Amino acid sequence: MINVTKTYLPSFEEYTTILKRAWDKAWITNNGELVLELEEKLKKYLNVKHLWFTSNGTVALQMALKALNITKEVITTPFSYVATTNSILWEGCTPVFVDINPETYCIDAAKIEASITKDTQAILATHVYGIPCDVEAIEIMAKKYGLKVIYDGAHAFCAKLNGRSLLSYGDISTCSFHATKLFHTVEGGCIICNDDNLAKRLFLYRSFGHIADKYFSIGINGKNSEFHAAMGLAVFPHIADLIHQRKIIFGIYRDLLADTGLELLNFDHSNFEWNFAYFPVLFADEDQLLRVQKKLNEKEIFIRRYFYPSLNELPFLEKKFECKTSEALSRRIASLPFYPGLETGDINKIVEIVKQNLLPA
Repeated sequence: MINVTKTYLPSFEEYTTILKRAWDKAWITNNGELVLELEEKLKKYLNVKHLWFTSNGTVALQMALKALNITKEVITTPFSYVATTNSILWEGCTPVFVDINPETYCIDAAKIEASITKDTQAILATHVYGIPCDVEAIEIMAKKYGLKVIYDGAHAFCAKLNGRSLLSYGDISTCSFHATKLFHTVEGGCIICNDDNLAKRLFLYRSFGHIADKYFSIGINGKNSEFHAAMGLAVFPHIADLIHQRKIIFGIYRDLLADTGLELLNFDHSNFEWNFAYFPVLFADEDQLLRVQKKLNEKEIFIRRYFYPSLNELPFLEKKFECKTSEALSRRIASLPFYPGLETGDINKIVEIVKQNLLPA
């Protein structure tokens, strides 16, 4: 069986050697030394001022909205994982969907202004597949209208724009460290900001709003454990090699699919360093995608319609929005199996099945 992703696991000895430090102290949660060490390493690696390790990427988005006092309308993208929209709804806010740029798949910054109302308080945008949003245009728009900016950077770890981590932009950026991600802690995520007061608020929100017996604010349990931090510390030294392997596999796929007529991700920006997070393929239409998916599944090869559906079409939304580009894209796009360790022979097998089924039988 070939899944769309496969979790990278360091050697068991690497993991247990690190974990033993917490095990011997019997301190396995509540900001132990492994969590603190991971946070420091990630801050230095990403060159950001404040970073808190969280239980997952979704709770980080919820904390971001709460910490920025967002209670009304949030302009957001329809092309993202459902957690982006769910976080807005969970916090009692109203998502306002703005269609996407057909070249980057990120929110179309040129269309944001038309959707701003007196109730708009924030922009929550996703760096789709690790490709950057138009951060400069969004910043200008936010300043013009006094809006907060949150970036869902679930795919953006190790991506750099203008020499800066993509996670350093916005009032707050969040990231996912789920087991399927380039860098993972089994389950986990982080929340990043550069403002000292905001960082203090986020720290309290993550830990029930108190420090020891002193209570300062509301809060939730957004912390993560030493077991998860140990995995992060074990994966951390391998980041460069994992990206290198992804780059090689990306190149093999790209060359093998070059003559198929399929549209491949082709974002070229002179000041951008990509992390090779995914290998999405844009099929001619939904019928072609479903036909290829069926044939791959018959061989126990699994692709993922990432993202589908377009989030403005979620059935539980009270208000409907038309986002034609996102709707069309979501019906045609899927991510092929893509992870370090994927064998060249398996890539050839996948591509051959794709090629054989592009046209109806």
